[in-house]
Amino acid sequence: MESLQGQNVVVVGGSRGVGRSIVEAALGEGATVLAVARGAEALKELSWEASGVRTLAADATHDTAPERVFAALEPDVLVISAGAFAPSAPIQDQSWDDFSVNWEMDVKASFLFCRAALQGRMKPGSRVVLISSGAALSGGPPNSGGYSGAKRMQMILAAHSQKEADRLGLGLRFMALAPMRIMAGTGVGERGIAGVSAYLGISPADFLASMSDVQTPADVGRAVVAMAGGKMPGTAFTVSGSGLAAAA
Repeated sequence: MESLQGQNVVVVGGSRGVGRSIVEAALGEGATVLAVARGAEALKELSWEASGVRTLAADATHDTAPERVFAALEPDVLVISAGAFAPSAPIQDQSWDDFSVNWEMDVKASFLFCRAALQGRMKPGSRVVLISSGAALSGGPPNSGGYSGAKRMQMILAAHSQKEADRLGLGLRFMALAPMRIMAGTGVGERGIAGVSAYLGISPADFLASMSDVQTPADVGRAVVAMAGGKMPGTAFTVSGSGLAAAA
């Protein structure tokens, strides 16, 4: 694995949770890091606590977001970790807006930045990592709306973007990473734990106790660094408590 020393790393959705752990991992490898998020206050807190990080307040679902981000820092490694909270209700109790929230956030942000990269906004040798979810492979819980489908689409988008980059000779690498277990201590994780345990009629503690081989946000950060600096073949990967692996 190569170091990220001297490289530019942009983490969209980098102010909290998994995104913040990716920021910290990249900083630890000597990269110049730009954290992008919608919330200015969260970014301010990050800049106080993570020495040397650059920040940019921007909504990744706006069509102009890639232009703004790339003007702030031209990335060697671009990580899309931004995502909405999944719904938490039976399908029949959801509106379409509830059901599609992860398509409108997670997938749209990934699409906009992958499209910009394929349009020539990232230099040859650059890498794009989309943060997906183990729900993309398992289907996720039945109260999570379109979440699992959206996270699967991120995997498909990485694969399609790679094929297009190869066809055009752009010299870009596109990858998707799926953390396999829901993670306590993150906003998305805590919401998911509460929603799934309530749906199943068990306590959050019992739900957590039922899971094994659980990765931490720090494990995800290390996996992204390994993907960005390594030569593992393929476009879809998983990370669990057992480490980084190619997706089956």
